[in-house]
Amino acid sequence: MEEVVQKEEKRSWKTESSSLKKASKPLRISEINQDNEQRLDTQNLEFNRVLGGGLVPGSLTLLGGEPGIGKSTLLLQIALRLPYKTLYVSGEESQKQIKMRADRIQPDSKECYILTETKTQNIFQQITQVEPDLVIIDSIQTLHTDYIDSAAGSISQIRESTAELIKFAKESHTPVILVGHITKDGTIAGPKILEHMVDTVLQFEGDRNYVYRILRSLKNRFGSTAELGIYEMQGSGLREVNNPSEILISKNEEDLSGTAIAATIEGMRPLLIEIQALVSSAVYGTPQRSATGFNVKRLNMLLAVLEKRAGFRLGAKDVFLNITGGITVDDPAIDLAVMASILSSNSDIPIEKGVCFAAEVGLAGEVRPVQRVDQRILEAEKLGFTEIYVSKNNKIGLKNTSIQVRRFSKIEDVVTGLFG
Repeated sequence: MEEVVQKEEKRSWKTESSSLKKASKPLRISEINQDNEQRLDTQNLEFNRVLGGGLVPGSLTLLGGEPGIGKSTLLLQIALRLPYKTLYVSGEESQKQIKMRADRIQPDSKECYILTETKTQNIFQQITQVEPDLVIIDSIQTLHTDYIDSAAGSISQIRESTAELIKFAKESHTPVILVGHITKDGTIAGPKILEHMVDTVLQFEGDRNYVYRILRSLKNRFGSTAELGIYEMQGSGLREVNNPSEILISKNEEDLSGTAIAATIEGMRPLLIEIQALVSSAVYGTPQRSATGFNVKRLNMLLAVLEKRAGFRLGAKDVFLNITGGITVDDPAIDLAVMASILSSNSDIPIEKGVCFAAEVGLAGEVRPVQRVDQRILEAEKLGFTEIYVSKNNKIGLKNTSIQVRRFSKIEDVVTGLFG
């Protein structure tokens, strides 16, 4: 599809500010002031955690996610609870629709202004009048500018509208949050340069069949990209989950085979997650390998290690693996728990309650050390676990802990320790 680009002299979002602005001068690196800029507290601990401590003045944040996952709800909730003046610009919903949702979340907000507009020039006129401390755009794909003669949502419109918002944010030191649609592949719609232009890219994900939502940072110029925030979707909005380990471990009183608890770390936060496995005879000849929340290729590798190093014949059996809570984990430290759950299901012997795992497994069947093992042990102890299986080569600095730390160097020794 051919796009006609209309060449027209561009004006800044605010003509007066651009005409008065002086050209920047080069400074010696030793002369640059390194004082930390005061961040804007969003009154949302999980959102602050993922951003690295709050919104940086003049920053542009892009939030992407599946339709209906709760992006608009999350940002409206933040806008309603902030003590600062906030302008929520929607190109997708009417003011009445937003008011209906706001009444469920927090009906008595006095600092949140709602604007339904898609033309950037009109939005900047309202910004000049309201002078907000935070601007939220829902969504960037609905905006269009007069300087480009093409449809809203086209590559040139998205790029130009984002460029205007960046200019506004940097000149006025006002943080801007953009909502971004995603494609069927899960990537943010529009040009890839959109993700390069903004300062922070957040991904809001989760299974709509579960009530839990996860906020991840894919890019952050002002903080770590390893952080994650967890929310629970409720009728009154999204509830922050401060202790996710309790929701990710089921409270079954009965001993069930095929379940194991892994101590993992996401960003700075230790989590305990439950891994379920089901091993059964292959009915149709070719065994199936299926995993939810875990890499299938890594599952195949761990099954090959069990067969070669520990002597378990799993080649003719179906293996199904599930990480509970609808979350996806990439931490290699859950390898040992994955293997333990598979062995437990295969022999139909439950793993004792109070046992958890934190170790990577190599191709030679060796139990490898993992980073920040002390934090994992403390989290397991806090949640009432009595034993944790780790690598013999892990350096542990903890003393006087009530949890028993069991060290292993080979997967064969782990099998003996678990099942005798």
